[in-house]
Amino acid sequence: MPEALAASQAKCNGEAGRSFVAGLPRLAAAFLDRWELRLDGAAMHGWCALVLPVLRADGTPAVLKLQLLDEESEGEPVALRVWAGDGAVRLLDHDVATGTMLLERLDHGRTLSDLADIDEAVRVIAGLLADLTSLQAPPGMRRLGDIARAMLEQAPRELPRIPDPDDRRLVADCAAAVREVVDEPGDRLLHWDLHYENVLASDRAPWLAIDPKPLAGDPGFDLCPALDNRFDADNIVRRFDAMTEVLALDRARARAWTLGRVLQNCLWELADGRPLEATQLEIARRLRT
Repeated sequence: MPEALAASQAKCNGEAGRSFVAGLPRLAAAFLDRWELRLDGAAMHGWCALVLPVLRADGTPAVLKLQLLDEESEGEPVALRVWAGDGAVRLLDHDVATGTMLLERLDHGRTLSDLADIDEAVRVIAGLLADLTSLQAPPGMRRLGDIARAMLEQAPRELPRIPDPDDRRLVADCAAAVREVVDEPGDRLLHWDLHYENVLASDRAPWLAIDPKPLAGDPGFDLCPALDNRFDADNIVRRFDAMTEVLALDRARARAWTLGRVLQNCLWELADGRPLEATQLEIARRLRT
């Protein structure tokens, strides 16, 4: 098992994460047998999942994704079924009990981060988001409205822990922006984590999204990862404006929900006792005015 995956699971999920990693060899073997798969390359992993390149019985390339079943991962196969391969990787099979998925194989060696022209990369992200968020979220999906209200309850307790007064005011402004839109959280199916590393090249489409952590909400909440990843402070507003234009979003609402995403990230950092990320603060600073 990859040491980095074991470390991230232990850090994020404690004993449950360690148990998950310990059981991965047995779990992988079970699904290789159950779905008649053959290994076809070296194991890959991200922060949360182990991904094995495989061949199906008919020789079709695919990947087996094994991940700890939690609030975020349980929505992934639901969203992939709704998207049905339109803008996102195709779901080929799924085990409800474990969250294990069989997915079409994309070109994992070529991500949108490899595209040198960042303006073009932003347009790709925006086009994918326009397709993905065009659909209403299915019943039972996590809801942005619930997340936003929880953040607004948490923020007053966490703000005093920010030592720098300018940073504290900036995060408070993010919370104020969320208060303006919390009663209209939206109902679109969001990806939540569409940055450049989560967009892969494909034979059937130039680029496709992977690894959603879906929820129901306003598409403006989906813009921040494309501002943070491949960060360039001077390019923040241009990227934001390009995405809002392609998605035909109300700029003020999109701005409020993007600041809400910054608030979410800052609250996570504070809860973990870590310093606030400079990139997140700069996004808020550039979009606040």
